[in-house]
Amino acid sequence: MNSSNSISKQKLKWRIFNDKLFSIVMMTLAFVSALPLLSILFQLVKKGYKQIRLNFFIEVAPDTMQAMMAKANHEIIPGGIANGIVGTLIIVGLASLIAIPLGLICGIYLSETSKGKMANAVRLVVDMLQGIPSIVLGVIAYIWIVKPVTSGFSALAGSVALSIMMLPSIIRSTEETLKMIPSTLKEAALSLGVPYHRTIFKVLLPTGMSGISTGIILGISRIAGETAPLMLTALGSSAINLDITQPSSAIPLLVWEFYNDPNLIDLIWGASLILLLIIFLLNLGAKAIVKKWKVQY
Repeated sequence: MNSSNSISKQKLKWRIFNDKLFSIVMMTLAFVSALPLLSILFQLVKKGYKQIRLNFFIEVAPDTMQAMMAKANHEIIPGGIANGIVGTLIIVGLASLIAIPLGLICGIYLSETSKGKMANAVRLVVDMLQGIPSIVLGVIAYIWIVKPVTSGFSALAGSVALSIMMLPSIIRSTEETLKMIPSTLKEAALSLGVPYHRTIFKVLLPTGMSGISTGIILGISRIAGETAPLMLTALGSSAINLDITQPSSAIPLLVWEFYNDPNLIDLIWGASLILLLIIFLLNLGAKAIVKKWKVQY
């Protein structure tokens, strides 16, 4: 009896040791994997905060001569990224207006139609869109919008390219969220005489709002930092442009332009820091929505 107790105690101690060892190894690996991200954040904050001031948000990007004069006098480069901020808001806003309704409709269709050739074809297209490089979507928008519609680069073309990128996340989040809702909730609404379309829009969608909203916000976060599609569609602009049929700038485009000009390279850090903060706030918003609107079934 004593021998069996001692054996069980030894096994328990061995299991506790393995558990602690595994926890230490996992925490160490997690910290090591986070080091590159922490290093990037440190460099962005260290080099980018110097540019952050009021003029950085209300003035357009400077030209090469202004940057050369400022660097010669050991001053902070004048100007800002106002044209990029306005362009990003316009392009991302238009992309959201295009992608959100289409994504919701496709997600509802897939959740309500689990089988069928049409549903399988839609799922195949969504899976393909998730793996298509962003530069290819820029080429598609160039063919569809730049040449035949606006006859030149435009914010509208950039919005179309980014909206295509948003669709997979919105469709998948909508489909999976609606599938998680108990069928009894839908049956109860239909049994009370509620029309089918009102059951979808008044019962199912509000119930799954947390998951759907999270997919939408994550989709916006993804496209907010895209550069390649905009290079082939929006092109960029040195001034604030509110006309969606004309070339427009964006923060990622400005970062690329600053990188290609040795005199403006210091502005990369400030623009990248602002872009990172925007995406960070969007992700915080997604988590806040999930926490506030989460429904327990």
